[in-house]
Amino acid sequence: MKKHNNDLAKKYVKDIKSADVWSVFRILSDFVKGFDGLGDLGPTVTMFGSAKAKSSSKYYKSAQKLSSILAKRGFNIMTGGGPGVMEAANRGAFEHKNVESIGLNIDLPFEQIPNSYTTTELSFEYFFSRKVMLVKYSIAYVIFPGGYGTLDEFFEALTLVQTKKITGVKIFLVGTSFYKPLMKFLENKLYKNGMITLEDLHIITLSDDLEQIVIDIENSLLNQIEILNISGLSDTKYCNSLVDFFKDKDATIKEYTNV
Repeated sequence: MKKHNNDLAKKYVKDIKSADVWSVFRILSDFVKGFDGLGDLGPTVTMFGSAKAKSSSKYYKSAQKLSSILAKRGFNIMTGGGPGVMEAANRGAFEHKNVESIGLNIDLPFEQIPNSYTTTELSFEYFFSRKVMLVKYSIAYVIFPGGYGTLDEFFEALTLVQTKKITGVKIFLVGTSFYKPLMKFLENKLYKNGMITLEDLHIITLSDDLEQIVIDIENSLLNQIEILNISGLSDTKYCNSLVDFFKDKDATIKEYTNV
């Protein structure tokens, strides 16, 4: 393991010192790989969270359950492809053969070992190209407790929604006791000092109610279809994939939450 870490560290030093023109080709490779591998996905939910969460933890179990409910409803599940919460989310989706369990891994000198519950796995050189893929092809983001990487992904998604670079996408924080202090900080420091608006604050849904999250995601999907129709994109392949999702969805959501 130590030799592996040293080899990766040398690789990163070489990347930093190499000519920028060669980095461009690796960046292009990341984007081409992502666009080619993910372009035909139907409705997909991306789930973020700590790579260090144990399988016995409540957040691991909650991520697996939510993922299973969503997958049973027909949503693909996408994660960063590693252990912990990412593994739990892929594991929940992997139980359902009618959807994709997608893992977008990244080459790191530690921690990021691909989990074994993916049906589609892509590996990326750069965090920023990987983050583009994690948000570009999803209709909702669910963020479980995590560290710097999880918070980075959360605020990236939040900024994209706030600036209207993406529209109609819901952002959920799961783990009310964990994230409540963060929400208080956003309200007391950012909002009360005029740095964000009340509308910006309301982009985030803090909830541990998994059934309600599923309901909200499906409702937001209807909203996104409406936005595509208003924008004149009703005949696109992507819009049709969202519309097709609701075919044969007569059963209530509660019938699908017995998992």
